[in-house]
Amino acid sequence: MTNFTTISGFLLVTFPGNPEIEFLQTSLFSVFYLVALTGNMLIITAISIDRSLHSPMYFFLKHLSFLDLCYITTTVPRSICNSFMHSGTISLWECILQCFAFIVCGSTETAILTVMSYDRYVAICFPLRYETIMDTRTCVHGVLAVWISGFIAGVMHTSATFSIHFCGPNVIHQFFCDIPQLLKLSCSNDYIPELGVSAFMCLAAFVCFISIGLSYTHIFSTVLRIPSAEGRAKAFSTCLPHLCVVILFFSTGLFEFLRPPSDSPSVLDVLLTVLYTVVPPTLNPMIYSLRNKAMKTALRKVFKERKTNLFC
Repeated sequence: MTNFTTISGFLLVTFPGNPEIEFLQTSLFSVFYLVALTGNMLIITAISIDRSLHSPMYFFLKHLSFLDLCYITTTVPRSICNSFMHSGTISLWECILQCFAFIVCGSTETAILTVMSYDRYVAICFPLRYETIMDTRTCVHGVLAVWISGFIAGVMHTSATFSIHFCGPNVIHQFFCDIPQLLKLSCSNDYIPELGVSAFMCLAAFVCFISIGLSYTHIFSTVLRIPSAEGRAKAFSTCLPHLCVVILFFSTGLFEFLRPPSDSPSVLDVLLTVLYTVVPPTLNPMIYSLRNKAMKTALRKVFKERKTNLFC
């Protein structure tokens, strides 16, 4: 039996014996990563430069974009590098660090989406008290709280996962150190503490989801009572992008973690993992920029300034 102290690393294997599919995966990952990197950096830059976007809503959006960058960077670049190097080996400590960073980013994103829903709830339901409730101190404390909660989740998950004893060839049938795949390498029932941590985190995610649902129940109830069609459209334009991001993030993540585990790896397993690790960080900037007029205007200013600087 091999234990935690003697393991030197793991082998990441996605499509063994299928170089064509592996090449396609690497090509798609490269495109997705470039799109995610460009989109999220543009949002961060636009919000930082445009003073009209210096409000709580865009303050949280800037942190969400930064989180999306971190989230996709923890997995995709290493997978692309492994493909180019024709090597899927990853050391133990690299695997630990990747698991920790992935859980921190995923948990923090869940928390910040909850905070953003509360921000929209206050803005729509209590517009006259919005600036008082969502002042600078509250926003900063909210961001600190979500990062701290994500860090705690990362420590809990990582310590519980890598305290188990691993057996077998140490082959992970995934493009990154995925915790469910790591648990399959357990020698005995010593993975039960990790299952307990996972159950606790699922409960926390469920509480976040319920909180978001309650916030939007009140939001839609208030919006539908707005007499003017223009007012309703303006309110929906600030809420619908966030709601689309929430649905995309929670639905893909829950579908992956709640589906029955498969004994033999397949292309479907990798595709389902891509849905919650790669797709949300890539689509989030598009969702916010396409549905938000203020963001479109700010992005035009960024491109205009860059074009002016190039010609100067």
